[in-house]
Amino acid sequence: MKNIAIKAKSYIFLMLAGVSLVAISWNCTSSSAETGAIPDEVDYNFHIRPILSDRCFKCHGPDVNKREANLRLDTPEGAYAALKEHPKAHAIVAGSLEGSEVYKRIISKDTTLQMPPPESNLKLTSHEIELIGKWIKQGAKYKTHWAFIPPKKAKLPEADQDWVKNEIDNFVYVKMDEKGLKPNEEADKERLLKRVSFDLIGLPPSIEMQERFLKDNSPNAYEKVVDELLKNKHYGEKMATSWLDVARYADSHGYQDDGLRTMWPWRDWVIHAFNSNYSYGKFLTWQLAGDLLPNPSKEMLLATGFNRNHKITQEGGVIDEEYRIEYVTDRTNTFGKSFLALTFECAHCHDHKYDPISQKDYYRTFAFFNQVPEKGLFGTIDASFADPPNMKITTEDVNSLLKFINKKDTAKVMVMVMKDTSKVRPTYILNRGNYDSHGEVVSVGIPKAILPFDTTKYDKNRLGLTKWMLSDKNPLTSRVYVNRIWGQFFGRGIIKTLGDFGMQGELPSHPELLDWLAVDFKENGWNVKRLVKQIVMSATYRQSSNITEKHLKTDPDNVFLARATRLRFPAENVRDHILASSGVLNEEIGGPSVKPYQPKGLWEVATSGRGTLSKYVQDHESDLYRRGMYVFIKRTVPPPSMLIFDASNRDQCEVQRSRTNTPLQALVMMNDPQTMESSRVLAENLMLENIPLENKLEKAFRRIICRKPKAKELEILTQYFNSESEFFKKNTKKAEMMLKIGEFKQKEIKDKNATAALMQTIQMIFNMEEAIIRG
Repeated sequence: MKNIAIKAKSYIFLMLAGVSLVAISWNCTSSSAETGAIPDEVDYNFHIRPILSDRCFKCHGPDVNKREANLRLDTPEGAYAALKEHPKAHAIVAGSLEGSEVYKRIISKDTTLQMPPPESNLKLTSHEIELIGKWIKQGAKYKTHWAFIPPKKAKLPEADQDWVKNEIDNFVYVKMDEKGLKPNEEADKERLLKRVSFDLIGLPPSIEMQERFLKDNSPNAYEKVVDELLKNKHYGEKMATSWLDVARYADSHGYQDDGLRTMWPWRDWVIHAFNSNYSYGKFLTWQLAGDLLPNPSKEMLLATGFNRNHKITQEGGVIDEEYRIEYVTDRTNTFGKSFLALTFECAHCHDHKYDPISQKDYYRTFAFFNQVPEKGLFGTIDASFADPPNMKITTEDVNSLLKFINKKDTAKVMVMVMKDTSKVRPTYILNRGNYDSHGEVVSVGIPKAILPFDTTKYDKNRLGLTKWMLSDKNPLTSRVYVNRIWGQFFGRGIIKTLGDFGMQGELPSHPELLDWLAVDFKENGWNVKRLVKQIVMSATYRQSSNITEKHLKTDPDNVFLARATRLRFPAENVRDHILASSGVLNEEIGGPSVKPYQPKGLWEVATSGRGTLSKYVQDHESDLYRRGMYVFIKRTVPPPSMLIFDASNRDQCEVQRSRTNTPLQALVMMNDPQTMESSRVLAENLMLENIPLENKLEKAFRRIICRKPKAKELEILTQYFNSESEFFKKNTKKAEMMLKIGEFKQKEIKDKNATAALMQTIQMIFNMEEAIIRG
């Protein structure tokens, strides 16, 4: 029996090791440009610009202060112009390699002439040189950066109509076919249900739902499930979680003192907005400029908390203006990354080195967010949980206007919101980004390369900015959001770099699909639920995740989507799954954040010793079992178990989490008190059911893995249970200790040894690789 137990435990570690090896393989795959055949027609956007941006723009790009030899290669005017030192020579001459100094420098063997210089370590490959040469011979035609060209709907390409479910599949099929790939078969019903349930509500399907779906053989059985999940109250929580990363939501102010703030009503609003299916246009407008709308309601004002989620100092002795500028800088950078997917922050101190964003453009955008009547330091720690401008939420508000807010007592709650000063504050270009080094005064504006900000058409404030963003001519707004939603369901965006659509960002894998979806999204009223349903109803989404040798050889990163991507649940959903599958989850929506089990002393060793957050005070009873998105986030000491699973520390806007596989993740699943307690509670509940052991194990397996176990799996679980049962019979005190883990009320069960053995077996199921993977 002991050998069987060892084999079972080895089985777990082999599965965990498998996950790590897959992750290593995934991470080590090169994402560089293809080195295949030279295309018949070389395109500037898709073949040449990435090379120039990576190798040349640092010295010959938009940044005038770093530009060398007065040569600019990011614009046709600069590239075609006569060279300053050699007026008869030109960097690029369309159609002539002999007349193009750039090409001659690229192929030169003389290291004093060679470009890029050898010491830069930016050497071009022979494939890249050949591409540039062919482009010059074909006329060296420059194009506007693809992301700055408004999207248009392409004609649907022809595809295998037996496979296609909706328009998405037409575009995906053609790309697959180009690579010699064929789509996978549809995932089996159990795995598909688990996938869509976790993707839409972040929770496992109940056994009742599993049975219902398995028995439903109607043609629209899957669509009925999708519609049910979209109406589920937990849909808003799942969709809100990633937006909280974007909005850098946290429960503390940050910096050294890191005092308490009360922004959780804004989080309640985000959940409400997704559940109510607010259009993206409304969602965007209210958060950026709800206070500037005519006769704004309290809900509109609350939505503007998005722009006050940044860090705030409460440390005495700081320079007020320095930190006020920090707050405006954060808002500007967040706007650029979250709504436009551009790295505005790179133009804070100087012109952007790669993208057409000058330092002047940066501070013109900065001017939109520079009108808030705020101070860099309002008061020291605990002087305020919501620095002005703020709004008060009362019980009366919750009973009438703001019914979605889960306020648990009669005390008023203060929330930071946006407001503009009555008098326009001048905005200066800050030399080298220094708060006190004022340069030229600028007015509001946006980089012209994206779309000029017409002040005769738009108000010179944040409301005007939102109208600019929602303009039919804006090339970025819909593309950026559609790409981010796509990334949530497929593990990577159509553009892999979710936060960078600029020159250094990756090119879209399916450009026509991205543009089709972006236009379709706008044409249908920016309807988020419709977009989500469109994605999950596609044949592309429904494929199995089985991997063949051809997949690994041709498309190891699954860029061309000939299979589903196996993904670990986000950190919050790992916790949610453990709580929900064991039956202890508190399904309450919204409300203040909670403090669950946490190793002792973490807050205490990283505190200034001041304020209400200097010591960690754990919550109890039902608050211990709330969803992961409600776990208290202290910026200087984020929740450790969630951080281990790659959760954001919410220090700044984050549109794309890292994805790691480490031994610590396995240790959390094996030793975290929340996991062990959940195993105990589920074991106790199953022991109270008058059913055979095999049925108990099958039930536990289905709750956690979300499918029926195979005969071999059931055999291993039974053997492991018997082994553990024998162990606890000889070690009854250890059984009693195991059953005391956690604060959830214990059930009175006579056979404590069998209960402890079942607890251990359930713990083993939780540690199967498949438990926290949606495949």
